[in-house]
Amino acid sequence: MSDASLWTALADPHRRVIVGLLLERPRPVGEIAGACGLSQPSTSKHLKVLREAGLVHVRQDAQRRVYALDPAPIAELDAWLAPYRKLWNDSLDALGRRLDETAARAPATGESSDEDNRTSDPKD
Repeated sequence: MSDASLWTALADPHRRVIVGLLLERPRPVGEIAGACGLSQPSTSKHLKVLREAGLVHVRQDAQRRVYALDPAPIAELDAWLAPYRKLWNDSLDALGRRLDETAARAPATGESSDEDNRTSDPKD
């Protein structure tokens, strides 16, 4: 499995749906096709791409082919994404701090400024 084949396999939205279905449990091709709203030949083509990328494996169960998710490539992808996740979390933390600072400087709700406390006399 190469990084390119993994990304290519996951680039297609139908294949991501299939991976999501297989995350729940192994499934036969017919069940995957029905859940995705695809024809069986189209589903088989998507499963072939996922199998070649190492994301799924297949076992024969009598007349049926049952597909299951292989977690190893997903773990590799997760490890690759970890530094980017940290960058994203750091950015969100900085945004949270900035919002907290802004809220601390703003007047509290319900307080009024001196201008709001002045009464105007229509005779002025």
